[in-house]
Amino acid sequence: MQIWEIILLGAALAADAFAAGMTDGMAEPKMKWGKLLSIAGIFGFMQFLMPVLGYFFGGIFTVFVEKIAPWLSFALLLLIGGKAVVSFFVGIAKRRKGEEALPAPAGIGEILLQGVATSLDALAVGVTLLAVETAEGLPMHAALCALIIGGVTFLLVVPALLIGKKAGDKFADKAELLGGLVLIGIGLKILLEGIL
Repeated sequence: MQIWEIILLGAALAADAFAAGMTDGMAEPKMKWGKLLSIAGIFGFMQFLMPVLGYFFGGIFTVFVEKIAPWLSFALLLLIGGKAVVSFFVGIAKRRKGEEALPAPAGIGEILLQGVATSLDALAVGVTLLAVETAEGLPMHAALCALIIGGVTFLLVVPALLIGKKAGDKFADKAELLGGLVLIGIGLKILLEGIL
């Protein structure tokens, strides 16, 4: 396995985090840079941590990743996305009554759940790194490979958040609904990939 393959692996693993980051940006078009970088950092850290855990606890996580992780990711993203969809319709009802109803930006708990849900599949990558290291060797220690994966995720989530913020400005009244549906869609995708 070469360094460029690790970078491509990081980009592939970051796809779900990219989409989730876009929804976070859409839900909060006025997000400050500090929060934006914190969100990208959480996603990047989770994409770093999961391969490290998979590497060090290889055999234990293989069954977990193959059987439970897709269902857990789906459940977490369904919970977060479903909450956003319900909040959207509650907001419509409040506006009809003349009350102000702004969507609540994602809190740290929600962001952490998104980070975990979108990175559980990276546990399997840690097991793969262990296997590759044993069979043919890695260009560097597995922890450095995981750091590259986490760094790539961070670098991809920052523009995703910025794109989401732009879209949130244009579609502010529908951003919460769209964001929730996207999160549910990501959960379904992870679940179907895990089952098939």
